Amino acid sequence: MQTVSLSGSARQSVGKKDASSLRREGRVPAVIYGGKDQTHVHLSEIDLKKIVFSPDTYLVNMDLDGAAKNCILKDIQYHPVTDRIVHIDFLEVFADKEVAVDLPVRAEGASVGVMNGGVLITNFRTLSIKGLSDAIPDRITLNVTDLMIGDGIRVGEVIIDGCTVLQDANDVVLSVKTSRAAMSAATSEDEEGAEGEEGEEGATEGDAPAEDAAE
Repeated sequence: MQTVSLSGSARQSVGKKDASSLRREGRVPAVIYGGKDQTHVHLSEIDLKKIVFSPDTYLVNMDLDGAAKNCILKDIQYHPVTDRIVHIDFLEVFADKEVAVDLPVRAEGASVGVMNGGVLITNFRTLSIKGLSDAIPDRITLNVTDLMIGDGIRVGEVIIDGCTVLQDANDVVLSVKTSRAAMSAATSEDEEGAEGEEGEEGATEGDAPAEDAAE
């Protein structure tokens, strides 16, 4: 995983009044759990925005008044009106314990199906995986070069060394489908072909009386 460093400080007291005071100062109350004890801290809202409003998943090296903890972001609470970050939950990560995270999915390559008029559909922008922190990659990259129209990549085909994908193996992550434009063009061609056939039939029927007159 990508690594980012943040600095935090322990909260002197826990409660709504203290939390409101911290937010007015541009700080965000947070809790770190998963270890022996929960740790209540506060961090800079500006620094947090760099990882919160990002599609990537980060391993956070947290400096808490000189003490270091490795964490991942697990839950974010936003203000219902302003969308400001009001609280964050971090899970402490240990080198010898597996952790579950959601990783972003990235498509790589130019799909044959897309070049032939199809469209690439992303059904899952993230996948849940589990593994040791050292084995978890920055993202899940799937090569779509050989995908034809109608083809797809299922969860069961996603292999990450040292990690397990937690979602249903039959779920389709990416697929190439016929675009609406291609479908419309095909429909128009069919209609034009049908109209041409009707015209030919009409011409044949119209010719019959002329043959009778010649006789």
